[in-house]
Amino acid sequence: MILRPLLSSVVSLSLLAQSPAPQPPAGPANLFVRGFPESEQASQMERERKARDMAQAERIRTYMERMSGEPHHAGSPGSRAVAEYAQALFREWGLDARIETFEALLPYPTSRQLDVTAPTAYRAKLQEPVIPEDKDSADVGQLPPYTAYSPSGDVTGQVVYANYGNQEDYETLKKAGVDVRGKVVLVRYGNGFRGVKPKIAAQNGAIACLIYSDPKDDGYYRGDVYPKGPFRPPQGVQRGSIMDMAIHPGDPLSPGWASEKGSKKLGREQAKTLVRIPTLPISYGDAAPILRAMGGPLTPESWRGAMALTYHMGPGPAAVRLKVDFDWSVKPVHNVIAVIPGTQFKDQWVILGNHHDAWVHGANDPLSGASSLLETGRVLARLVKSGWKPKRTIVLCLWDGEEFGMVGSTEWVEKHKAELEQKAVAYINTDSNSRGTLGVGGSPAFEQFVGNLLRHVKDPGTGKALAETPQRRANANGLRLSPLGSGSDFVSFLDHAGIPSLNLGFGGEGGGLYHSVYDTFTAYQKFGDPDFSYCRALTQLTTTMAMRLADAPVLPHEFGDLTKAVRSYVEEIQKEFPNADLKEVNRQLTRLSTASRAFDDEIRGVRRRSQAISPEKLTKLNQALMKTERALLLPQGLPGREWYKHQLYAPGLYTGYGVKTLPGVREALEAGRTEEAAQQAANVAKALRNCAAQIEEAASLLRGI
Repeated sequence: MILRPLLSSVVSLSLLAQSPAPQPPAGPANLFVRGFPESEQASQMERERKARDMAQAERIRTYMERMSGEPHHAGSPGSRAVAEYAQALFREWGLDARIETFEALLPYPTSRQLDVTAPTAYRAKLQEPVIPEDKDSADVGQLPPYTAYSPSGDVTGQVVYANYGNQEDYETLKKAGVDVRGKVVLVRYGNGFRGVKPKIAAQNGAIACLIYSDPKDDGYYRGDVYPKGPFRPPQGVQRGSIMDMAIHPGDPLSPGWASEKGSKKLGREQAKTLVRIPTLPISYGDAAPILRAMGGPLTPESWRGAMALTYHMGPGPAAVRLKVDFDWSVKPVHNVIAVIPGTQFKDQWVILGNHHDAWVHGANDPLSGASSLLETGRVLARLVKSGWKPKRTIVLCLWDGEEFGMVGSTEWVEKHKAELEQKAVAYINTDSNSRGTLGVGGSPAFEQFVGNLLRHVKDPGTGKALAETPQRRANANGLRLSPLGSGSDFVSFLDHAGIPSLNLGFGGEGGGLYHSVYDTFTAYQKFGDPDFSYCRALTQLTTTMAMRLADAPVLPHEFGDLTKAVRSYVEEIQKEFPNADLKEVNRQLTRLSTASRAFDDEIRGVRRRSQAISPEKLTKLNQALMKTERALLLPQGLPGREWYKHQLYAPGLYTGYGVKTLPGVREALEAGRTEEAAQQAANVAKALRNCAAQIEEAASLLRGI
């Protein structure tokens, strides 16, 4: 079908928005699309429906099978080959696509050895065995199990078992009289980011850290193990980065600037994100001999896993020798960037991204999402060939180096930050995707935008609109977007550049093959998303999001939800810290609420008047809206981690992936630093004041139409 480009010299905005209060799902007549005039509602929804119908599960399957066929970790020839494959597809579909290369410190292991030296000898296998039912498990070129950015080292010591290795676990050890100083700490995966575990261990005096997957969390306790089921087998190991990403993501040697050939680099001793003690991930098969040999106090019941042994804290008599070494070399990182030029607002960018690098084959993580994004690119390219031209420019990105610490996306944002601050409308991130429930997190100003969109896309499991799933219906207050912490490529966009961001994907019904050699196409076809219907649904979601954001005459921000979200963060802090002085924050929240209502009043006023707005005025209005998230940044950043500029969101210093809302205030109060908390509250108030002023400017521009 030939789709008419929307290139009129003026746009009649007879309906710019839904009511500011969340509306319950209703019939087609009430499925209004925020930001579009009433006269374009029906044609926009029909265009989106046709685009969703174009998405093909079988194509997604083909992309995944091709990209997951060989190991393709960042910095390897396999990663370059995947990038070239994606670029070739984009170009085949008629899109302008390029590979943008950076470089980063990406250490690979050169030596790994773990020996139990007492009370009896045992050498850990440290290798995931080939499974005959999965041919890819035998592929050459696999990175062996390791944790990226562990320092090299050769240490020997008694072992202490520290549960998940969180701060409260060390308090429990102290109360039991167990001292970890000079000891090797054994902790289990789960309940926090892996990189926090050696960080806290080192702060408590440990000399090394071993991280294992207990079968209670990630193995036979939960279900059949691979290949019979989707859970981690006895010698399966979770690889991963232990970079301290709560300080900053990206190349450890170039915080705040792009790492390119010939650019400035810090010395490794200056890098703030490198952990200080040798660390290695191991299987529960290799952990069992250590745990069986341990004495000391019995652990609390909550510390006990599912292995047939008694869990003791130690120290000893189990002792180990850990020897690890790495090449510590700088390697290339290849991002794929495809562009669909806009027409009316070509200097306003809608950006979509997913990473393409994996620890080994990465069928689930990340290629389920990357393959879906490729299909989004094909569908949009097909629409362009049919005659549709987006008003705004759409940028499709496949990042490299995410697994090491969002390296490719961070370096790209740092290089293009000035341009992004002027042009970026939104960033939509996807990552792993499989059968299960849709999860969505992101900037609260997009809650109504996302909530409306979920009425138009069907859940593959039920055939009903995603807004009609039991989880959505149970929320009487409407959709609430989860605040974003860390763990995927949205971090640089939101926290460093102030670009409103969304992160979405299906999941929750898969197993425990994450970051192992068994995350293969064979496993995904059997256990992840056998008919690729959830991958297709993700394509439908991102395609619809891109089309709406690209073509809405007025960007679909709604700031009442932002006010509600920040107020809830304040209430959480005041409940935990009743004496916290947040009066000025509350005053600025009142101003933000008033500005939000005024903006919606003006939106409704334009709707009633069916007023025509020139492209020039629309450009100014949208530029004002684009700056609202930027206004929540402050140049000095957060205490001790100035790279993080956003005053509302950041990953916690001791949660890693987990978000801390109002992080400067919250973490200062948690540490008992009352003066710092007061200063951080003043910073939050300033950011809210800046944001309210930006919303007031947008309302004034509407008023002047």
